[in-house]
Amino acid sequence: MISYNTKDWFTFIFRFHKADTFRTLFPIMIAIGVYSALIGYAEVEIWKIGEKSYLKNITIMHGMLGFVISLLLVFRTNTAYDRWWEGRKLWGSLVNNSRNLALKLSVILEDEHDKAYFRKIIPSFAAVLHKHLNNTEVTKQLFEDVDLEIDHHKHKPNQVAKKLFHRINDLYLEKKISGDQLIVLNAEIQSFTEICGACERIKNTPIPYSYSAFIKKFIFFYVMTLPFGYSFSLGYYTAPVVVFIFYVLASLELIAEEIEDPFGGDENDLPTQKISENIKRHVEELL
Repeated sequence: MISYNTKDWFTFIFRFHKADTFRTLFPIMIAIGVYSALIGYAEVEIWKIGEKSYLKNITIMHGMLGFVISLLLVFRTNTAYDRWWEGRKLWGSLVNNSRNLALKLSVILEDEHDKAYFRKIIPSFAAVLHKHLNNTEVTKQLFEDVDLEIDHHKHKPNQVAKKLFHRINDLYLEKKISGDQLIVLNAEIQSFTEICGACERIKNTPIPYSYSAFIKKFIFFYVMTLPFGYSFSLGYYTAPVVVFIFYVLASLELIAEEIEDPFGGDENDLPTQKISENIKRHVEELL
């Protein structure tokens, strides 16, 4: 995730970064510019279509369709941002629940060996979940005194949650915690798997294909017809105007595509690795 100063306007305007849509769209922007210039040249110099042609009325269609496409893109962007923000809230809940579990265990447990176990395994859930959502292979993690074996053929976060609850249950059987304390701790562990499931729902449920494909086709055909109407009034300036319009519309779609999956490795995705590292630091402080 990119860290930046929200009040530094000039940095936003004149700096290009890796995730900037201009870099991605530059080749097709050149092609659309050439296409628009050719259409403008053909209408002005070859076909010599005058102002009395019915083609000049195509701008009325662009005005009406422009309003429709703006509504579609607003809905598309808001939907993608909602997914991004929900992912951030889920990882914020994971931070709080990890702290609460560590805080309760630090008060309940008296054996330093037990505290050391949870000091290592609680942060491991966030670390494994980060790699699970990024599709990174996790087969084995070794800590100081905790040997955490993970079968890569099975659901990795569930295996960590199972070991965590198994240890809590052992503490109950060893009479180190009471039944009431077991119920309280069980609620915290259950929240881990609920957060994992919610993140997987976001990860594995993209925007419906038909909706996404329709917006792309709409933008393409809208931009392809722009030169036919604006060549009468703009002449050769049609090319840069059409290129700019395409850049704005396509950039909104690209941004929505990037943030609708907030658990990837793009620059605008959530810093889940940094969050998991913070969880590790906070748990070690409490335990």
